[in-house]
Amino acid sequence: MSADARIRQNYLADVVAAIACFAFEAVWYSIFLKQWLAGTGRTMEWLVATGMSPLLQYGTALVASAVMAAAISCVIQLTGPQTAVRGMRLASMLWLGFVVTTWATEYVFEVRPWSLFFINAGFWFIGMNLMGAIVGGWRARVPVTGSVGRTAMKA
Repeated sequence: MSADARIRQNYLADVVAAIACFAFEAVWYSIFLKQWLAGTGRTMEWLVATGMSPLLQYGTALVASAVMAAAISCVIQLTGPQTAVRGMRLASMLWLGFVVTTWATEYVFEVRPWSLFFINAGFWFIGMNLMGAIVGGWRARVPVTGSVGRTAMKA
């Protein structure tokens, strides 16, 4: 539970947003697989030969998306009305302020191809907007006390 009374985390919305982003990620990187592999300078054979556990890879992606969804939700709630449009607007600003700036610096110093940057950053732009729309538009039902002393549900 948050110490800040303005934050009421909707864990179901966070999980749904994370799963939606994870599913979108699978589609995105399936579409751009050849370009992504070329940008990383690797092949499917190399990836398989590393012996990296797909469970670890996919689990990390899903948990990271859940953390990001919860963080986006907190920023939405702390900065104004909770709506899908505000969620997308804030997700875009967070993407520009943190994802693009961090990755642009890394790509320049690591001399990575800009095509790879656009694939990776493009995914996060859409993925963060998807999560922002879900957690922004899906408000938890908050119990409030009615005038007769009973607890009622308020949307």
